[in-house]
Amino acid sequence: MTSTKKSLSSKVTFASLTPNNLGTVRKLNTVLFPIKYSEQFYSEILLPEVEDFCKLIYYNDIPVGTICCRLESKDNANNLYLLTMGILAPYRSLGIGSYSIDVILQAAATHSKPNIDCIYLHVQVSNDGAKHFYERHGFKEKGIEEAYYKKIKPSGAWILERQIEGSNDG
Repeated sequence: MTSTKKSLSSKVTFASLTPNNLGTVRKLNTVLFPIKYSEQFYSEILLPEVEDFCKLIYYNDIPVGTICCRLESKDNANNLYLLTMGILAPYRSLGIGSYSIDVILQAAATHSKPNIDCIYLHVQVSNDGAKHFYERHGFKEKGIEEAYYKKIKPSGAWILERQIEGSNDG
């Protein structure tokens, strides 16, 4: 473990999402993302099967971000779809986002029921910073989905994907 990760691990903590902290998640999402999430979204991120992949991120006991994923099965593959990940602006460039994605990737690699084959997400085509962040973490561009976003412009999104190391192939 590098000294940066070691120092972050003492300052950054993750809490499972519960009805008690869902209000904090809602507030963070309102600040972090340009879209309003549905009640169904908030219900689904509380499901027990995604507890390892949906977290409230704290820095020195202050809620500073969220990361939320859902499990998907398609074409005999089990994938993790990264719904949201965001860190409040004053806390960016401290390594919290990188540490958080590493925690989720590790959880995906050790998840066994089902084994997870890959993690993927959509990134708005105007968000070069986010695209580069994910590419630095081993994600590869798989294409562009035109008109992915219905209420924001530009509406296109890159599809980024990373294979999960340690997942079983069968």
